[in-house]
Amino acid sequence: MAGILSTRRPDSGLGNIKRGITAPTRSIDWVLMTAVGLLNTIGVFIVYSATRPRLISRGSDPFSFAQRQVAFIIVALVAMVVVMWLDYVQLHGNANLLYAGTLFLLVLVLVTGAVIGGARLSFDLGPISVQPSEISKVTTLLLLAGYLARGDTEEVSYEMFIRSLFIVGVPVVLIAVEPDLGSASVVVAMAMGVLLVAGARARYIILITTLSVSSVVAGVVSGVVRDYQLQRITGFLNQNSDSASLQQLITQVRFAKRAVATGGFFGKGYLDGPLTNGRFIPVQSTDFVFSAVGEQFGMVGCGIVLSLFAVVLWRIFRIARLAQDRLGTLVCTGVFTMILWQAFQNIGMTMGITPVSGVPLPFVSYGGSHTVAFAMMIGLAQSVHMRRFR
Repeated sequence: MAGILSTRRPDSGLGNIKRGITAPTRSIDWVLMTAVGLLNTIGVFIVYSATRPRLISRGSDPFSFAQRQVAFIIVALVAMVVVMWLDYVQLHGNANLLYAGTLFLLVLVLVTGAVIGGARLSFDLGPISVQPSEISKVTTLLLLAGYLARGDTEEVSYEMFIRSLFIVGVPVVLIAVEPDLGSASVVVAMAMGVLLVAGARARYIILITTLSVSSVVAGVVSGVVRDYQLQRITGFLNQNSDSASLQQLITQVRFAKRAVATGGFFGKGYLDGPLTNGRFIPVQSTDFVFSAVGEQFGMVGCGIVLSLFAVVLWRIFRIARLAQDRLGTLVCTGVFTMILWQAFQNIGMTMGITPVSGVPLPFVSYGGSHTVAFAMMIGLAQSVHMRRFR
């Protein structure tokens, strides 16, 4: 027996044991996977609590939205596994085609997309809707990171910077025209993060910031930015206003803040939140989902959600540092920036510290397009981590 054990190869056996240390399947970041899984699980319970009162009042199945969210998560899980199984370098090789495809969809949605709330954001496919702007976040990141990773130097030249602006600018303009300024700002934030890590000079970053602000001003002057979006900014700057035109917006933000504030330390209890159950906060399952967490689970629940986001960001930051090439680092930088900025926007508007932008909370809010898109981003980060030894 001793002889047999001594001659057995170290990499033989069952399961992952028979694979070498450099095998991608042995390098999955399970801490990241667990944190994302917990956020998704919390999201399902919060979506149920936020949609249940309205569905019961209509005589509908109170579990319908939660069941749909579970279905979205399953689809997102499949998308994440496919992306992480593919080599991110190979995905970058098809970045031009993927980018062109999403640009086509962004143009098409402006022509044939469903009009909801005065905006054309998605294709209405019966029981579900598909929002191209969410998928464009992934494809734009792939093309931008791949382009900036080509250079041998660790500094972004002026020519590269201008071309990078074009790569980012086309989808940003199309998304802004829908109009969806919240998603457009996420893509801009991603570009700034990637450019900064790639070695862009400070004056270049100041330039892109100035261009972004100028674009918003031009959109307001030209009428591209709709009145209801201007009201969001006005309402943010005048949260105690008595203006009748701002009351609906101000009231929902006020109720969202009150829900978080009255939750106390431990919260009112699951399904026992008066504001959540009283249907006082519109779109609470998407835009203001954090208020449902605060009211029902208090500071402890909010702290757990924020801690899970901190773990997700820490692991992605770690993967960026461990990446074996510049492309992997830039891809993870983009994923990190988009999750950070979108989470900050969503939680910020719930707390009244940022304007209402309509962006969902990653991994938690109800919705299929953003759930799949952020799952693909996690898949990209995992793909980089799984191939860090090659």
